[in-house]
Amino acid sequence: MSLKIRLARAGAKKRPYYHIVVADSRSPRDGRFIERVGSYNPMLPSDHADRVRLVAERITHWLSNGAQPTDRVARFLGNAGLAPKPTWNEQPKKSAPKKRAQERAAAAAAAAAA
Repeated sequence: MSLKIRLARAGAKKRPYYHIVVADSRSPRDGRFIERVGSYNPMLPSDHADRVRLVAERITHWLSNGAQPTDRVARFLGNAGLAPKPTWNEQPKKSAPKKRAQERAAAAAAAAAA
């Protein structure tokens, strides 16, 4: 049985709220789970204390038993210091401004400095 530490949606329409749960990887997202080990409220500001709540003791127990966190949960665990922080690519190179746009931005910055 492969275990996942993942998010399970619990909020109302347009008011998301997620429980962080340990579940069998074959279980549905909002369905059966083994244990609830935290919560995530994306409606709160990012510096709010109750935005991400984790039960550290139980999470370390499940990680030692082989549970694999999903990308988002791994980010939460890395910020809390419970697991190594994953590498996160912020922006792909394709979406970077092209050559002419970079030249215009450099010219505007030079004009503002002068």
